[in-house]
Amino acid sequence: MLTNIMYVSVYVTDQDRALDFYTEGLGLEKRLDHPGPAGRFLTVGVPGSPVQIILWSHPAAAGQPGGAGAPGPLLLESEDLRKDFEAMRRRGVVFEEAEPVDYPFGVRIEAMDPDGNRISLRQQLKP
Repeated sequence: MLTNIMYVSVYVTDQDRALDFYTEGLGLEKRLDHPGPAGRFLTVGVPGSPVQIILWSHPAAAGQPGGAGAPGPLLLESEDLRKDFEAMRRRGVVFEEAEPVDYPFGVRIEAMDPDGNRISLRQQLKP
């Protein structure tokens, strides 16, 4: 069962400039800032809200959404992604990969909506 909106993505051309705007300008708080194989994973959020905004620097920032390695603009969290994947596949959801993929922070897979928008599905590792 899906449990949470984890992240939404905003594609940016300069992560540091975007971080200044979202924190200093809009008053959001910086949450995560980690280097990664697909690029810097930088998030901000409204104080007290569990939803985070990914400030994603990617060629997509030039106006093309998505792209290899980029998360979808919406990331949904699951308690059991493999189980949810099977149920969604039976209901006709189209996925980019044949099966969910393990990664350092949990499990992931990318779904496609009828208009070709990527929806990222994630299950976080439990401590």
